[in-house]
Amino acid sequence: MAYARATATIATPIGPVRIEAEGDALTGIRIGQDGAGDDTPLLREARAQLAAYFEGKLTVFDLPLAPAATAEAKAQRAAIASIGYGETRTYGDLAEACGSSARAMGQACASNPFPVVVPCHRVLPAGGALGYYSAGDGPATKAWLLRHERAEGWLL
Repeated sequence: MAYARATATIATPIGPVRIEAEGDALTGIRIGQDGAGDDTPLLREARAQLAAYFEGKLTVFDLPLAPAATAEAKAQRAAIASIGYGETRTYGDLAEACGSSARAMGQACASNPFPVVVPCHRVLPAGGALGYYSAGDGPATKAWLLRHERAEGWLL
């Protein structure tokens, strides 16, 4: 059964996370923002998976996401999503994997509508520095997520 636009919020260690859905797919996740208390099966499942992630019990999400706008965006999202829990990759590594540029991968991460679920926090600049993060409290949120996953290969 398809649903109209709906939002829900979950309290997390990185602040409130608003989950947005339309129909049978998530359309966005916003760290640091509250949302309505809609109740749909999809939002319940998304809240449950996010809660399990923050409890350290879930390492791979299985949620229906709204499709990417272009074939390039789809390839970039797939490259980001392929980074395993506790792992990191550089923008250059991902660019090579999907036939893009490091700058385009940076833009894909910055505009990622599904932070945490599509783990752009696992993408680092060459050299292992923390780098930029557009969600929540920026680099502080990224550092928290990487520590939570005990990710290797990055420096504070």
